[in-house]
Amino acid sequence: MATAHVLVRVWLPDRPGALGQVASRIGSVRGDIVGVDVLECDGGVAIDEFAVNLADQDLVPMLVREIEEVDGASVEEVRVVNHFPDPRLDALESATRLCQVGSVKELHEALVEQVRKEFLAEWAALIVGIGPEEEHVGGNGADSGTASVAATAGEAPGADHIEALALGVAASPLVASGAAGPEDLAAAPLVHHRAVLLASRSGYAMRERERGQLIALGRIADRLWTLLSGT
Repeated sequence: MATAHVLVRVWLPDRPGALGQVASRIGSVRGDIVGVDVLECDGGVAIDEFAVNLADQDLVPMLVREIEEVDGASVEEVRVVNHFPDPRLDALESATRLCQVGSVKELHEALVEQVRKEFLAEWAALIVGIGPEEEHVGGNGADSGTASVAATAGEAPGADHIEALALGVAASPLVASGAAGPEDLAAAPLVHHRAVLLASRSGYAMRERERGQLIALGRIADRLWTLLSGT
């Protein structure tokens, strides 16, 4: 029985056979691949995350060495976890949790907590009062041009720091769209309520697929906010 559940993020050439070569190397250390998730694919390089069962945690260094024997492959991150996340199931569970709330305040609190859990983030925050006034539908209670933190989860920094991050995100269409951004931060706009959702984690880069998931969750929350506020 496996005693170590390992998530391995690998940069590898986007060429035929590269994935199979990595899988073969994982098998050489008796690793059992139970899932592969493509996080990004651009410029001839793919970033894949492998969920691997190992017979012993002590095999992790050997696993890394074997993978990097594949020409062009590089291990970005290795984590030993208690259980493997399931991005598709986690996303559905987050949406279900949001649909169970009964007020806007409860929605804010549930949103940041679900984001923190789903994205294994150190902290998550919702900032309101961000964006042009004409986009505002109502319900957040923020004055025009005044950013404020509506809810946080985890070990979030101070309100001034969070608000500055949110304003920076709002000023960059590429970051707000999920196409770019610092590796330790992902953002999603809730445009109808002039809000920005942030998730941060260090040492474990946010990738394109995850940024897209966060934006999708933000859209769900934006719509639920409208329904709950009756606007």
